[in-house]
Amino acid sequence: MRLSKIHLNTLREVPGEAEIPSHIWLLRAGMIRKTVSGVYSFMTLGWRTVRKIEQIVREEMDASGAQEISTSPVQPAELWHESGRWGVYGPELWRLKDRHGREFALGPTAEEVFTDIVRSEIDSYRQLPRNIYQIQLKYRDEARPRYGLMRSREFIMKDAYSFDRDRAGLDESYLTMRAAYTKIFERCGLDFRPVAADSGPIGGKDSEEFIAFGEYGESDVLYCGACEYAATSEQAEVPDAPASDEAERPIEAVLTPGTKTIDAVAEFLGLPREQTLKALLFQIYDEAEDGTYIIREYVAAFVRGDRELNMTKLRNALGGIAEHLIEFADEAAMGAVTGSVGGFTGPVGLHDCRIVTDSEIPGLRNLCAGALREDTHYINVNYGRDWTAELVTDLKLSKAGDACPECGAPLNIARGIEVGQIFKLGTKYSEALEAVYTDENQQEQLIVMGCYGIGVTRTMAAIVEQHHDDDGIIWPLAVAPFHVIICAVKYAADEDVRRVSDDIYEKLRAAGVEVLLDDRDERPGVKFKDADVTGIPLRITVGKRAAEGVVEYKLRSAAEREDLTTDDAVARVVAAVATVSLRA
Repeated sequence: MRLSKIHLNTLREVPGEAEIPSHIWLLRAGMIRKTVSGVYSFMTLGWRTVRKIEQIVREEMDASGAQEISTSPVQPAELWHESGRWGVYGPELWRLKDRHGREFALGPTAEEVFTDIVRSEIDSYRQLPRNIYQIQLKYRDEARPRYGLMRSREFIMKDAYSFDRDRAGLDESYLTMRAAYTKIFERCGLDFRPVAADSGPIGGKDSEEFIAFGEYGESDVLYCGACEYAATSEQAEVPDAPASDEAERPIEAVLTPGTKTIDAVAEFLGLPREQTLKALLFQIYDEAEDGTYIIREYVAAFVRGDRELNMTKLRNALGGIAEHLIEFADEAAMGAVTGSVGGFTGPVGLHDCRIVTDSEIPGLRNLCAGALREDTHYINVNYGRDWTAELVTDLKLSKAGDACPECGAPLNIARGIEVGQIFKLGTKYSEALEAVYTDENQQEQLIVMGCYGIGVTRTMAAIVEQHHDDDGIIWPLAVAPFHVIICAVKYAADEDVRRVSDDIYEKLRAAGVEVLLDDRDERPGVKFKDADVTGIPLRITVGKRAAEGVVEYKLRSAAEREDLTTDDAVARVVAAVATVSLRA
């Protein structure tokens, strides 16, 4: 394709809205343009890369035995009511009504729709297993869309759903998808790792995220250098500290004026932070039929003073409370009901609220905790003697240096971008929507499901996060909008440049190479800057030695340049493209 005919508008300055490399370079390269906050249009070069990623996904999904269909992103509210998610998914669910007042959602995911299809069309064990997928626009009404394609309100996602007779079949389908995902992200040129993850509002028991490592990722990944353990910070297990063999001492109230933080009270009393008890206070809501929120109950969660609370673990411990239905409590309102006192809350004497404690607390001795009185703490507080909790479970947020739960070695931490996630749903949706099949004995059985998602546009952003430099994007060949760009210096004015450029262009096209010819009447510097910012992996420059049949060959990822004959340059490009032309 000739660049003079392409709709391309590169930017020389960093757009004010852009914060991270992928957002900056996709805007500067003219590949995306913001429509409204969190919604982007894809321009010519950007859309070509999206389609390349989609094709890689499609090839590997098809090779795994999955079958592609297409459903509407407009989903009837009735299905969401059947599954029970209409009222609990939260404000991110984009709700709308038609002219008749019927409610719909713009789908953020499609478990309900796919389960509805299968329950209507599958009734026998002979029709199982099945794996069906789609590549489709999805919608999440993010409160704070940011980072361009990384956290947007409209995005392209591949979502697949497996339907099996039993758990053994689900395990097999899950491993098949795991292998397919590994091939997909390898072909996209990503440095990634599958890690144990929380299932969130999708549900199910077991889940893994595919994390592409990157400085500006929104996920923290804890991983062990001594074994294969890896998990998101939300999911990572934290072993309890060894139980103390110290004798219990009598509880005692002490004055601690102005010490509302763990650091302040520890310093005032001369105690290590790990000998204090941290209280975190929450209020839990129910959503009324009119859409308002009513406080259902208060919760006090306790962890060791030097620990941080893992909110995902807390929500799961409380029965899988949706993120939008829990928030930090109004201290005065909660205090009036439970006796809590801001900055001086402890478990002894606390009432009329659910008390949840981290699993290592019962094994510790003689802790310091708030005394429910201003400027007062208790010392020598002991679980079992002085207080108990309704729930005792792991609430700790893992951090670098914590012991690996599998081998005990210190954990490392890295930032990453979630580009895909796979789930074992089990019978959560088939039970709610009554998706059953008849087995060999003519008995009805629930279909066992799995769910598998890939953020196509987020994968595009993750690739840029890992493949860029100070001049722009460096696309891997497999996902580049074009394989090679011919920078023709003085194309209009120099007959030799024009002849050689056109000859190379036609030879590459005949060889099946996706080639972009920069035939614009622009200065060489402009052409080189545009070639760099758009990230075309291979560049052939036709300039002053065109009459000799010599051109310059350069990889976008390297600083070195080579002078080659036109035939050698063509052969070099064809050979490079051949390495990615076949499905891995």
